[in-house]
Amino acid sequence: FGSRFLLSLPPFSTWTRRKGMAGSKKAEKVAKAVKESVSRKTKKIRSKVRFYRPKTLIKARDPKYPTKSVESRGDKMDKYRMIEYPVTTESAMKKIEEINTLVFIVNLKATKPKIKEAVKQLYDVQCAKVNTLITPDGKKKAYVHLTQDYDALDVANRIGII
Repeated sequence: FGSRFLLSLPPFSTWTRRKGMAGSKKAEKVAKAVKESVSRKTKKIRSKVRFYRPKTLIKARDPKYPTKSVESRGDKMDKYRMIEYPVTTESAMKKIEEINTLVFIVNLKATKPKIKEAVKQLYDVQCAKVNTLITPDGKKKAYVHLTQDYDALDVANRIGII
């Protein structure tokens, strides 16, 4: 018999003295207990070699205060930070005169389209093409080819290179 059956019966000492516990009622209780299945703890059959931690509840974040106390001030990489300074070496002067190209040292994070846009805004010239390289001393150099409409020599004079 299961433990449930034993718990449902009154203490042994009161069985004979009790008037309400007739033989038929006792038999009904025993029959009921026998019909019910006795539950035993079964061992879980593992089908995999590895043990994976059970998936638990993952709640969405509910912060009590913002992660950053101050909002960002927009794009920090503006046209003035993009182009650092023009190169004034002999080879750069040769490029200005012969192949209509300005040479600048630019920020390492500057991309070709951004350099093109910055030159257009700062010097009011149209760029045909931008070539970049990173020098051995870790600076980025940009060769800005101007279109046929603009002369690199005039722009260099305006900037103050020559």
